[in-house]
Amino acid sequence: MLLPRVASERTDVDWSGRHPVRGRHPVPPGANAARAHPPRADDRRVDEADPLDAYSAVVTRVAASVLPSVASLAVRTSRGEGAGSASVISTDGVLLTSAHVVSGARSAEATFADGTSVMVDVIGRDVLSDLAVLRARAAVPAPVELGDAAGLRVGQLVVALGNPMGLAGSVTAGIVSNLGRSLPTASGRVIDEVIQTDAALNPGNSGGVLADGAGRMVGVNTAVAGIGLGLAVPINRATRDIIATLTRAGRVRRAWLGIVGTRVQLAPELAARIGSPTGLQVAGVAPDSPADLADIHRGDIVVSLDGNDVVTSTSIQRLMVEDAIDRQVEMTVWRNGALVDVFVVPRELVDAS
Repeated sequence: MLLPRVASERTDVDWSGRHPVRGRHPVPPGANAARAHPPRADDRRVDEADPLDAYSAVVTRVAASVLPSVASLAVRTSRGEGAGSASVISTDGVLLTSAHVVSGARSAEATFADGTSVMVDVIGRDVLSDLAVLRARAAVPAPVELGDAAGLRVGQLVVALGNPMGLAGSVTAGIVSNLGRSLPTASGRVIDEVIQTDAALNPGNSGGVLADGAGRMVGVNTAVAGIGLGLAVPINRATRDIIATLTRAGRVRRAWLGIVGTRVQLAPELAARIGSPTGLQVAGVAPDSPADLADIHRGDIVVSLDGNDVVTSTSIQRLMVEDAIDRQVEMTVWRNGALVDVFVVPRELVDAS
């Protein structure tokens, strides 16, 4: 028996309200008009939430606020000519750059983005931090705001501003690739807490600004370590003190022990006893140095100095500040299966610049 045929068409609502429409879906009012008149390109609005547009907005804002304070440095010494970057950091004409940029120079010429040039004098250098301060002989633009690299996070946006390859007013952007790197210096010591970034840095960028997204200077570009890898000395409490000392006194006084060493793993029993898995094994002692006079031996493992754990050579370096000069400090070493306390009097490090 045949079943009655069911119609497949639906009765839909005519949006005009006049008649039912069979076999068709309703078309909302204005839809056909929208098809007939698509939005024009100049009617479209930029989505402010677009990550790329937000990124560009930050970089352009930083460039506009910081670039006027960044100068291209032309340096002439007995060894020839050199170039780098510097930034204005105070209203009384103090500029900051890298120590290696002005090595051997007493003065340089600083040229700013607006085309003005002034002579600057080198008033202090510190090769152990790779920082130098300059003072302008004439008026300079407003200073860049100093930030604090201690607040940086891996992955954070940073902007590098300087004068690479003689190209004034260059801006590159990237992220903080890592923090806490160590940068060897020509003196054989290292700079701690260095910022690693993938913002492109080239010769001439040294001494320039590494800024955060708010336009605050958080680092001084100081080296190109390889393709896609740049390093910057951080602006933090320690470097602010160095900058202030260089501005006031022209140099930074540091203490010296006269040992070189390497980090070694401690035996489990000793590690548990002192609360540290590593120590610094003395590889050499400079003759007539404070360490030599204190009877420190090659092979000793330094585990503490002045009440602070010692795990690397930079641990000692951090403690060798002006306050330690000519002051007796206690050093604990592991020697012949026993912990031995010795007293050493650090002397001032000379010829560091």
